[in-house]
Amino acid sequence: MDVDEFWALVESAGTEAGSRTDDDGEAVAAALVRRLAATSPENILTFEELFDHLQDALYRWDVWAAAYLIGGGCSDDSFMDFRAGVIAQGRGWYERVLASPDGLADHPLVRRAAAGDDEGALFAESVNYVASEAYEQVTGDDDAFDAAMNARQQGADSVDAAREADMGEDFDFDDDDEMRRRLPRLAALFLDADD
Repeated sequence: MDVDEFWALVESAGTEAGSRTDDDGEAVAAALVRRLAATSPENILTFEELFDHLQDALYRWDVWAAAYLIGGGCSDDSFMDFRAGVIAQGRGWYERVLASPDGLADHPLVRRAAAGDDEGALFAESVNYVASEAYEQVTGDDDAFDAAMNARQQGADSVDAAREADMGEDFDFDDDDEMRRRLPRLAALFLDADD
């Protein structure tokens, strides 16, 4: 599986789910598990590696600030769920967020959240676990996934060290003026609506 096949799988799962507008990504996650379980253990492990790589690329302060505005706050765990939710939206939205997280102001789920209809917009915890669930279905062993991923990652560089270097400039998410300067469109939806 390469990155194009990864995105084709995500896109087809979104189509199977009927919509990418479900609030918590459950429908897309279930479709991804079914599609992955129909492949090989090797493809499932490669999917997870690509998923981790794509999540790591979103591990930036500006993306976290967007999640903070959309979610009314955002812990470490919630930020992981948010990044999974962005991936579940498909390649187009993913690339748009990488280029400018402020572009999420155009996303229908984000607009619903700004209107007060969905506090969990784009926070899709279940998407984080699709590979492990599919691997368990294929192998029948609930411990095999972690062991297989650990074996593949032996000798890999520390992800945490790479993340720290690539996060960009840190800034205060509680400073409304700074948020307006860095994410003007999202701030207009979430901060200016409160004023």
